[in-house]
Amino acid sequence: MSDQPAALRHWHAVVTSKNPDLLGDLLADDVVFRSPAVFAAQEGKALTASYLSAALKVLGPSLRYVSQWHDDASAVLEFEADLDCVYVQGVDILRWNAEGQLVSFTVMVRPLRGLQKLVELMALQLGAGQA
Repeated sequence: MSDQPAALRHWHAVVTSKNPDLLGDLLADDVVFRSPAVFAAQEGKALTASYLSAALKVLGPSLRYVSQWHDDASAVLEFEADLDCVYVQGVDILRWNAEGQLVSFTVMVRPLRGLQKLVELMALQLGAGQA
């Protein structure tokens, strides 16, 4: 793992620890989050942290990265998860700046049934965070 860029190592530490507090140093102030469930990009550190924190709770228990590709400023991480007995497969596309902070985080998910389950559980989690 030592050959991985710092931003990628940092993201893996967040996922492994399931600690959303570690996102603070990882996210750039102007980071953009793109969800498979929301048409408009979500802009800014607070909003992105909210989505990623919810995803750690929803996907975290069964999330496993099965493959990854990276260069000096970006990575594609292929993942699988089980959400209430519904299989989910997808990719996280990360891009970071020269300071090692994420500036873009895009999620793509399949199959449709898995996306629908993810949307349902994320809505519940994000709603719980609002209360």
